[in-house]
Amino acid sequence: MHDPAAATDDSLIAAASRGDEAAFARLVQRHSSRALAVATRFLGSPSEAEEVVQEAFWRAWRGTARWRPGEAAFSTWLHRVVINLCIDRERRARLRRFLSLEAAPEIAEPGVSADERLVAVGELRAVLDDIRRLPARQRAAVLLAGSGERSNAGIAAVLGVSEKAVESLLVRARRSLRTSLRERLGEDR
Repeated sequence: MHDPAAATDDSLIAAASRGDEAAFARLVQRHSSRALAVATRFLGSPSEAEEVVQEAFWRAWRGTARWRPGEAAFSTWLHRVVINLCIDRERRARLRRFLSLEAAPEIAEPGVSADERLVAVGELRAVLDDIRRLPARQRAAVLLAGSGERSNAGIAAVLGVSEKAVESLLVRARRSLRTSLRERLGEDR
């Protein structure tokens, strides 16, 4: 591609589908600020908006081979993905608030006293609070890793970072959580 600045979105996508990362980078450069503005207005959180836009571009990168020129403008498709991701993010947040562990009814365990249950619930709440205080990317990495459903490569794909970045995020997050636990145990004794 001789002049990527003059190239159409369709020609950039075609080049990206052949593995041309520079062409895809041009698409990102061309459309990221508007996508970020849409996501920020929708979510009200710049950091959440950045994560949504990264995921949208990751989906675009993975889908370049399936792109059908002329069906819709790339910007239209991208904004649709951004909005859908924002809606999904809000829906998950509402569901988590509605079905939070703190509000879930406790199931009585045979042989466990009420006092032991209270201590366990208190510990769980403290750990959840510690996780909530982590920076967003660290929190996302820990929660994705904690589900056990994704490898570091899968987490990297969701977060739009390299596997090395995921490893770094997990190390920093776990270090912070251990420090919080030590501080809490020191205060309790």
